[in-house]
Amino acid sequence: MKKTLSGIILGIVYVFLYAPLLVMVFFSFNSDRSTSVFAGFSLKWYGELFSRSDTLIALRNTLILAVLSSVIATLIGTIAAVGIYRTKNRLLGNTLMTVTNIPMMNPDIVTGVSLMLLFVFFGRLLGASTSLNFGTLLIAHVTFNIPYVLLNVLPKLKQTDKRVFEAALDLGCTPTQAFFKVVLPAISSGIVSGMLMAFTLSLDDFVISYYTSGADFQTLPLKIFAMTKKTVKPDMYALSSLIFVTILVLMIITNLLQLKGDKSNEKGR
Repeated sequence: MKKTLSGIILGIVYVFLYAPLLVMVFFSFNSDRSTSVFAGFSLKWYGELFSRSDTLIALRNTLILAVLSSVIATLIGTIAAVGIYRTKNRLLGNTLMTVTNIPMMNPDIVTGVSLMLLFVFFGRLLGASTSLNFGTLLIAHVTFNIPYVLLNVLPKLKQTDKRVFEAALDLGCTPTQAFFKVVLPAISSGIVSGMLMAFTLSLDDFVISYYTSGADFQTLPLKIFAMTKKTVKPDMYALSSLIFVTILVLMIITNLLQLKGDKSNEKGR
C-alpha cells in the first residue's frame, strides 16, 4: 500500500514537472498560433525561428556567455577544490566551504543587486563610460557557477586514493606531473559534470543577468522577458523546445559520465 501511494505521488510530481514542457514541445509543431487548438503538424515556427536575425543573435550571445563562463568557472573551481582538499586545517577547510556555499544559498536577486552595485561603484571609480557590459555579465556568471563546480569536483577528489599519487611520486614524477597523470584523470568525470552544470545554469539565468548586463549585450532570457510585455511569438516555443532537448542530452551525458566514473573507482578499489 505504501509503495503504491508513493508511486502515485511520484507520478503526480513528474506530471507537474514535465507536463508544461511536453505541452510546449507539442505546440511548437502547431501550424497555428493557438496554444489551445492543434491545427496540424508543421515546422513553420522552426523555419521562422532561423529566419529571425535578432533571435539568433540573442541565442549566439547566450551560448558565448555560457561557454566562456562555464570554462572559466571550471578552471577556477577545480583549482579551488584542489586547494580546499589539500588544506590540512579542518577549521579552515570548513570555513572555505561555508563561504563557497553562500552564493548558492543567496536568492538570485540579492546576488544580482549586490554585483550590480559593485560593478557600478568600480565603474564610476575608474571613470568608465558605462559600468555594465559583457565583462560584468561574464564575471557575474563565473561567480555563481564556481560553487557548483566545487560541489562536483571535491567529492571526486575525496574518492581518489592518495596512495596512487604517492606511488607516482616514488616512481619519479614531480607533484605537478603526478597531478596531471594520476589525479586529473580520476576526477575528470567530476570536472565535466561541473562544467556541464555551469553551462546549463548560465544558459537559463535571468535574474542575475538582468542586473549585471549592459544595453549592448542581450541574452535569450532577457529577450524573452522583453517579449512578454507584448506577446511571445510561437517561434519561441520552437527555440525553447530545442534548448530543452539540448539540456536533456547534456544531463544524460553527465549522468553517464558519473556512472562511468563510479564504476572505474569501484574497479580501482
